[in-house]
Amino acid sequence: MTFDQIKTFLWVARLGGFRKAAERLNLSQPAVSTRISNLEQELRVALFERGSGNLVLTKDGTLLLSYAEQMLFVEEEIKQRVANPSETEGLFRIGAAETIAQAWLPDFLKSFSEQYPRVNVDLTVDISLNLRSELLERKLDLALLMGPISEFSVQNVPLPPFALTWYRSTLNPQTDLSKIPVISYSSQTRPYRELMSELSRRVGPKLRVYASASLSASLKMIAAGVAVGPYPRSLAHEFIQSGQIIEFDPGFRPQPLSFTASYLSEPRSFLVENSAEIARSVAEEWANRHIGI
Repeated sequence: MTFDQIKTFLWVARLGGFRKAAERLNLSQPAVSTRISNLEQELRVALFERGSGNLVLTKDGTLLLSYAEQMLFVEEEIKQRVANPSETEGLFRIGAAETIAQAWLPDFLKSFSEQYPRVNVDLTVDISLNLRSELLERKLDLALLMGPISEFSVQNVPLPPFALTWYRSTLNPQTDLSKIPVISYSSQTRPYRELMSELSRRVGPKLRVYASASLSASLKMIAAGVAVGPYPRSLAHEFIQSGQIIEFDPGFRPQPLSFTASYLSEPRSFLVENSAEIARSVAEEWANRHIGI
């Protein structure tokens, strides 16, 4: 019985299939199957009930899972307390919302790379709804998204919020929301739903709305006089400085955007935990630098 076999067993059990475990461990599916088969032969028990759909643990498999989790916890403790972080290797999968990507994500990746120079990064930029799903499906190790995620299995590290300010084009003075479209975040996001609820009450049936998942495209549309909309001042700074857009007050301001660095608490990973703290530290430094902008 080897540690690699135990580790493979844990991921097959947690992900419910050989293919998913193979993807997580960067192995071929036959290699995963061989490890599990050899482990079962050595222990002389069946660890999974094989049938249609996901694999189900047997009684012996459930017992082994508890030991496997303890073994991986000890491994993580050794890595944290004894090993040099700069020697850590592997693939780290990060998901980030567009707002984070446009703000402090480059600073985060730089700090992460300095601490873990031998770790490869797989980066996904998407809306928070999709990032949440991918995290819960264990397709991501860390999600920087509009949170928190309420599932008990998820740890949420609070990140600095982004206040929203309304902008219009300097070329188009129109700010009557019944006469000019409002552009907002993707229609699948919480800020969009909250904004639509408020605007529907204030503006009524004459309201026209454009939804976009791209912050840069949205700000360019505002600068071109196509629409108006509420966005973080720190991200609109270049458009303000160049004189393309200016602030205005339609009589209300949407709630700030709240973000978290979220990850699954089990199995425990100090790499993931440390990366969430790196994100918190970098985000706070970035927010402090942009106070007043």
